[in-house]
Amino acid sequence: MVSTAVLGDARAQLVQGLSPEDCARVHLALDYAAEGYGERTAASGQNAFEFSLGVAGTLAYLRTDTETRIAGLLAELATLEPAVCDRLEERFGKEVADLVRGLLQLIRLRDLTAAQVPVGSGKNAAQQAAAQVETLRKMLLSMASDMRVVLMRLASCAATLRYFADQKRFDALTHAYGREVLDFYAPLANRLGIWQLKWELEDLSFRFLEPETYKRIAKMLEEKRMMRESFVASSIARLQGELAAAGIKAEVSGRPKHIYSIWNKMRGKELDFTELYDVRAFRVIVPDVKTCYTVLGVVHNIWTPIPKEFDDYISRPKPNGYQSLHTVVTAEDGRPLEVQIRTQEMHNFAEYGVAAHWRYKEEGGSSFKSQKYDEKIAWLRQLLAWKSDVADVVAGQEDLQREWVEKLKATTLDDRIFVLTPQARVLELPVGATPIDFAYHLHSEVGHRCRGAKIDGVMVPLNTPLKNGQTCEIITAKGAPGSAGPSRDWLSPGYTVSNRTRTKIRAWFHAQELAETLAQGRAMVEKSLQREGKTAVNLEALAHKLGFAKVDDLFLQVGKEKFSLRHVEAALHDEAAQAPVEDAAVINKSRASSVEQGAKSGVLVVGTEGMLTMLAKCCKPAPPDPIVGFVTRGKGVSIHRLTCKNFAEMRAKAPERVIETDWGLAGSDTVYPVDLFILAGDRQGLLRDISEVFSREKINVIGVNTQSAKGQARMVFTAEIASTAQLQKALGAIAEVSGVMEARRQ
Repeated sequence: MVSTAVLGDARAQLVQGLSPEDCARVHLALDYAAEGYGERTAASGQNAFEFSLGVAGTLAYLRTDTETRIAGLLAELATLEPAVCDRLEERFGKEVADLVRGLLQLIRLRDLTAAQVPVGSGKNAAQQAAAQVETLRKMLLSMASDMRVVLMRLASCAATLRYFADQKRFDALTHAYGREVLDFYAPLANRLGIWQLKWELEDLSFRFLEPETYKRIAKMLEEKRMMRESFVASSIARLQGELAAAGIKAEVSGRPKHIYSIWNKMRGKELDFTELYDVRAFRVIVPDVKTCYTVLGVVHNIWTPIPKEFDDYISRPKPNGYQSLHTVVTAEDGRPLEVQIRTQEMHNFAEYGVAAHWRYKEEGGSSFKSQKYDEKIAWLRQLLAWKSDVADVVAGQEDLQREWVEKLKATTLDDRIFVLTPQARVLELPVGATPIDFAYHLHSEVGHRCRGAKIDGVMVPLNTPLKNGQTCEIITAKGAPGSAGPSRDWLSPGYTVSNRTRTKIRAWFHAQELAETLAQGRAMVEKSLQREGKTAVNLEALAHKLGFAKVDDLFLQVGKEKFSLRHVEAALHDEAAQAPVEDAAVINKSRASSVEQGAKSGVLVVGTEGMLTMLAKCCKPAPPDPIVGFVTRGKGVSIHRLTCKNFAEMRAKAPERVIETDWGLAGSDTVYPVDLFILAGDRQGLLRDISEVFSREKINVIGVNTQSAKGQARMVFTAEIASTAQLQKALGAIAEVSGVMEARRQ
């Protein structure tokens, strides 16, 4: 039972900074808690009322509002008896009850995910563990619709660790709890800028994880503590005196080192305790950059600098933008002393900006990529820092505190949600995600076979939006993989919000359509072979004879009706087979004088007359491109540009089939197909403007293929030109079209 003296001290502590009216409310809650807890114990084994006093005391130390302190007092009562929340709402108001309910939700999350941090060894296991812990931190912040709930959870962790330390318990429970706090909650306190809790959580957790190392470092610190604190205080006083004499306004403060931080540095840099330069350290904050260097000169005049330990991060900021002067000097006793010098703006940037302390102190910080998340964390840290600077509330300041509370309540990470699998694995999804998004996030095959979903054990429609902290179970179709597929309705608005999900659904339908076209083409070719009585023919050899690399390519073009079966029949009768395959959507009929339609190409094969020639589709040569010929099997001489990569490969394999060629006289209206590549910023009317250039230059376009992604349009036009001079003029005009970044012959 809590003694009268302890209860009296608690009454005084818990109401610090509150108005008389709020003091009365806290005292009422204190009496209610004392009666409600009785002799019951918390999960740690501590008396539940003592534990709650510790939580509320920490919240009071952090200068939280009245509702948060009352909720901290009563939350453990709701943990022991969940139904009490309704009574709390009647007695202390909805705001207090909502805070308690929010904490219960976080505790439920903790229980569900306790076993979900991957175990094992090796780099992959470590990366998976770090990613899962990071996701859990994000989920905790996102689930807390009121950020004061997070502060309550951190205060609860601190109270539990203090109890374990007082009891000097070192067992499996304290070890597991220390690991959870060090991996999960201490970094969270760090990111929120609650330094007091961060240091305490780290040191207490470390005490249970590495008891012998903790004792050794603590002993070394204790042996020197009085001397060190006295030295730092005298050094600060001396520097302040020198700065005052020089007319420099500066804020000088000590930088205490805690045990876990010391151990981290000793381990990371393989240093002995005596080699640590910043066990004795302080920071100087000045008005402007010029004064930073002036203070540096004063420091170096007082003490002897160690040259190798000076870093000028003002003139050469760190990649993350961090700026400060760091110097280590040798003090009067011959021991090192670290000094950091920065402006207030640099200090604020380091604490709240993109160079926040956690970004370069925590491993894996680079994986934390959400800019919106970072901005909200920075905003939340500024709110907490502002609150710590606000003086105790007196008459007239209640509005200021209420403003802080409202901003803190509104600061949530609402751009993502976190949903659990039945095995308590946490998945991060965009806001508004449905069970279909959830299924495809698990695995593409799970998404394709999705037929139903349960949310928290209840069947729901597949277009039901998911919420933070829910557990989603996907019901899949039975049968072999690939036997089931998505519904086209899923591409309708409301069924999915993730682009990734829609892309996978479209890819499935595209694959199905491709398979159907392939099957149709195969059936058509096989039927043709049956009519010709050639069912025993080698299909691969037939495809090669017709100019296809694989037989499936032949089936595909036949199925798309882009390749006539007459060519197949002609090849079966050993007739010359022409195989024009269109690669792009035709938007104009080709001219009668186009070499695509059999017009005289004007190509001369040196040393021969009347030899059949065809312009290669891979490089599409046109006068006056340097050209070369390659003798094909059954289709005459294929004419390539001299720089063609395909020709280079063919020449390497069969140099004896290379033949010299040149441009001769063609018809006056002969045109040659060429491919043009255009990269431009995607906008309405872009295709129209480019088409106007072709029209103005009297260039016929016979095919176009466009793709648009991430605001950029990639276009390939097949155009008929009379010469490359005409082409260059057209490309120059296209380059002048608004938004075009690149225009070239492909």
